[in-house]
Amino acid sequence: MKISRRNFLKLSGLAALSGTLASKLGCAPDEPPTPTPVDPTPIVDDPEELWIQYAQTVHSICPICGVGCGVLSYVEDDSIVAVDGDPDHPINEGTLCSKGITLYNMYYVYDEKGDPVVNNQRVTKVLYRAPRASEWEEVDWDWALEEMAQRIKQTRDDFFEETNEEGVTVNRCPAFVWLGSAMITNEENYLFHKFCRAHGILNIDHCARL
Repeated sequence: MKISRRNFLKLSGLAALSGTLASKLGCAPDEPPTPTPVDPTPIVDDPEELWIQYAQTVHSICPICGVGCGVLSYVEDDSIVAVDGDPDHPINEGTLCSKGITLYNMYYVYDEKGDPVVNNQRVTKVLYRAPRASEWEEVDWDWALEEMAQRIKQTRDDFFEETNEEGVTVNRCPAFVWLGSAMITNEENYLFHKFCRAHGILNIDHCARL
């Protein structure tokens, strides 16, 4: 549908007239009391209570893509009650895209009655699948970290190259691949990059090229 300039002005005037008429008929919201020198802090009869006023605010990073927007998670009784953009974050300054604003729905799903329930498909524990195994098994963090450290050392010992075919010193390990995360800060990315270079890792990538 094409709207000419004349029709646009007509529609704009009609919208302004409708708003003025609704205000005259009492449809406008009540204005708060105006402070005066006699009463600088007037008392509101029915103050609006925020439904997150008793929740704890937790700063986090949006996991959707590689931009790394800051989010505020409001937690009450160990459950997320709301998610919003972090206005103090330098990347998004409080805004969230159409995917980031739905982070609440990553934590919850809705039952037949439309009530939110915690999503039971979220991975909250360390899972390990042994070589040639078909099932995942739950393991603790200490075992997983120790196992990863041993495998990293074994891979570096087996495939580390001090020189290339021409005898030039290269100090590299082509058997490693490092993929960064968007849910960490620039400082953490810097440390991870130092870790990669110290191990001779050449194949380094990141979903946001940080």
